[in-house]
Amino acid sequence: MLTEQDVMQEFEAAEAILRGHFILSSGLHSDTYLQCARVLMNPARADRLCAELARRVREVLGPQRIDMVVAPAMGGVIVGYEMGRQLGVDTIFCEREGGEFTLRRGFAIAPGAKILLVEDVVTTGKSSLETVECITQFGGEVVAEASLIDRSNGGHGLPFPLISLLTLDVKTYHADHLPDHLAHIPAVKPGSRWLQKQA
Repeated sequence: MLTEQDVMQEFEAAEAILRGHFILSSGLHSDTYLQCARVLMNPARADRLCAELARRVREVLGPQRIDMVVAPAMGGVIVGYEMGRQLGVDTIFCEREGGEFTLRRGFAIAPGAKILLVEDVVTTGKSSLETVECITQFGGEVVAEASLIDRSNGGHGLPFPLISLLTLDVKTYHADHLPDHLAHIPAVKPGSRWLQKQA
């Protein structure tokens, strides 16, 4: 059983907590970025973290069955796969086509399938809700979401449980309302690009 301190230590050991001025996938700005790909690149660390996340999912959902894990590409692919492995169910991912999530690569969802949505980090919940729309269109029902990190500050608006390893209160800002400590630092979009930690 991992504590929040244990999880934070895993992120720090992986050099996955970056400081600077970042533009998140939501378009919001932040002085902190969590590069979960750095954490998941080590199979043993991914196993430890996702085993704990799977334990929490089972604890929260109880007898509720999970038929499949669905994750949004790109950030959710690795953690989604590992969660599927931990829970013993198939994992697929949705991808953007024409700006909207859809299923490709021969992936399908059985009508009425109970889905665990998995992401690496939840900030605004926007990509989660877009993924839910895709899953629903293909006949699935999302029963919960699991993520390594919840940095939504309670504002995700999801209509089902969000189960995470770590809840971080990291402030985000709109581009036209930046605080002084960010206004004079050039903003970068980390995405899948590795950035050196900034002081």
